[in-house]
Amino acid sequence: MRSIKRAGRRTSAVVAGLVLVAFSAAPALACGGLIGPNGAVNLLRTTTLAGYHDGQEHYVTSFEFAGGGGAFGSLTPLPGVPTSVEKGGDWTLQRLRLETDPVAENAFLFAAGAAASRDSAEVLREVTIDALDITVLRGGADEVGQWATDHGFRLPPDAPEVLEFYAARSEIFLAAAFDGEAAAERGQQVGDGTAVHITIPTDNPWVPLRILALGKTGAERIEADVYLVTDQAPALLPAPDGLNGMTLDHSAAASDGLLADLRSDRGMEWVPASAWLTKVAIDADAPQIGFDLAIDASGAGSPSRVAAGLDLPGAADPTIASTVRWALGMAFIVLGIGGIMVLVRHHPRGTGSGMRP
Repeated sequence: MRSIKRAGRRTSAVVAGLVLVAFSAAPALACGGLIGPNGAVNLLRTTTLAGYHDGQEHYVTSFEFAGGGGAFGSLTPLPGVPTSVEKGGDWTLQRLRLETDPVAENAFLFAAGAAASRDSAEVLREVTIDALDITVLRGGADEVGQWATDHGFRLPPDAPEVLEFYAARSEIFLAAAFDGEAAAERGQQVGDGTAVHITIPTDNPWVPLRILALGKTGAERIEADVYLVTDQAPALLPAPDGLNGMTLDHSAAASDGLLADLRSDRGMEWVPASAWLTKVAIDADAPQIGFDLAIDASGAGSPSRVAAGLDLPGAADPTIASTVRWALGMAFIVLGIGGIMVLVRHHPRGTGSGMRP
């Protein structure tokens, strides 16, 4: 790809993450700060949507970069192997903002209408979208880190720990290299966004939020808007209670007008006729985001602690363990009562001062 060929001639590569958001309990696109050699490159506040319908997750996010120059990019953990990576719609994200953060009509116009090393990760898919060169990778933390290094990404010191955190649950990552020169050739300005739509078959929703803090110091803030469009009101873990840096800004049935507008945009025909719209706003110090966001797609109200990054894969679910302990306790109580009844039944009863034969 274009940016990969140029990577060897550049030193201004950086790493960030996307914001992963979920539709019908899908994982959400996660956003992290860009880290450059001189600290001059930043990822602007991100608005993203990902959808889950008929077993398919649909992520739509816009890459918006500010400052810096040359080539830089991001690494994003994914829950599975994408079946397609394509240019996103023209107004989907703007329409979502308009739905939950209405502004005066005259202030917002909505117009509808390079060889890797042997220890490197496996390349599953490559695609170029505007000034973004996107690569889907399969590999563990070491392999993905090696691929990133081989292709000019500058990994921050906490990258190995963060990549291992995600690789333990899914070894699929998406690398997006932003080519500043290509953007200039296209007439893109600093702050202009490139929308990307990723479709992933998956049964296990999770929102990788920890990567938001990749390369950030304790004093830096993390800001993102995560939209969830779900078949029903989702159960979230951790709950966005405002104490953990996440706030539930909107939760209501999606309007017919919103869903119709979303379906009319490019690649958004999968949007169902009815859905629930949730907006989670993230505004936190980097150390606060040490978890992911798990979403229950079944409606049973039991998001996975493993998906939330609170337990390692294979660890016993505390909810299940508690249920088992309760069931065992009840079994002992029932058996105990039964034993007492048997003893009472067979204990000889006295008749007057003597014993009944």
